[in-house]
Amino acid sequence: MTIEFLITSLIVVASPGTGALYTLATGFSRGGRSSIVAAFGCTLGIIPHMAAAILGVAALLHTSALAFQIFKYVGVAYLLYMAWKTLQEHGTLKIENDGLSGQSALQVTTTAILINILNPKLSIFFLAFLPQFISTEETHPLSQMLLLSAIFMLMTFVVFALYGLFAAAVRNHVITRPRVLTWMRRTFAGAFAALGAKLALADR
Repeated sequence: MTIEFLITSLIVVASPGTGALYTLATGFSRGGRSSIVAAFGCTLGIIPHMAAAILGVAALLHTSALAFQIFKYVGVAYLLYMAWKTLQEHGTLKIENDGLSGQSALQVTTTAILINILNPKLSIFFLAFLPQFISTEETHPLSQMLLLSAIFMLMTFVVFALYGLFAAAVRNHVITRPRVLTWMRRTFAGAFAALGAKLALADR
């Protein structure tokens, strides 16, 4: 493991994306504990992409135009659905107390996992990203790749959790002001829609 891997991973993780956006939205609407659950769910959503990259399955998305397009547009549809739900008063940004029940925790986790799973660019990213940090002289490349994957996931959870806790810390300044809350809903909905449009225009 090199410092270059840590720095690159931190830049990738900290960059605004669907997972970070959802964690922030959850922190604003549900509070700190729920945002931690969202961060955990987003981290779990990385596992299939990591596995696909390690097993070489991601190469199929890279070489098969049809497979990539199907996966891509399912992801686009889900992001647009998230944008629509965010605009609703009882949707993604529905204001709730931070009394996290088992049902609400499962709902947050499932949504967070789906947000990251339904992004084919992640699989292709890891297919290109991880091998760059594996030495050609490495005797156990699989073990090294698993270690790097675990570190990347840990960084994802920590950074996303910090995002969510920051949002939770300022939520009282948002939920007590209806006009600000309306603006926040529109902003998050627009961001989800923009990410969906960006994914729709993405090439392999």
